[in-house]
Amino acid sequence: MTYVITEACVGTKDTACWEACPADAIHPGPGEPSFGKHEQLYIDPTECIDCSACEPVCPVEAIYPEEDVPQESERSIAVNRDFFAARTA
Repeated sequence: MTYVITEACVGTKDTACWEACPADAIHPGPGEPSFGKHEQLYIDPTECIDCSACEPVCPVEAIYPEEDVPQESERSIAVNRDFFAARTA
C-alpha cells in the first residue's frame, strides 16, 4: 500500500505533508527547482513507507491510502506514479 495525493491538492500545494513525511517521499518539495512548475505535490509509491503522517496534516484532505482513493479520484493513482516514472526516464 502507498498513499496518494489526489487532485484536491491542485492549486493549493500546501507543504504540510512534505514537512510531515519522514521518508522524503513527497515531491517536488519547496526547495526543489521544479516546485513552481507543478500544480500539486506527489507521493513516490516506491519511497512511501505507509506511515500515514501526511494524511492528517493535509488542509484540503487530498491524501488517501491507495485502496481508499475515492472513485472519482482514482486517476490520481496513475498521475502520482507517472510523475515519478517521468523523473527517472
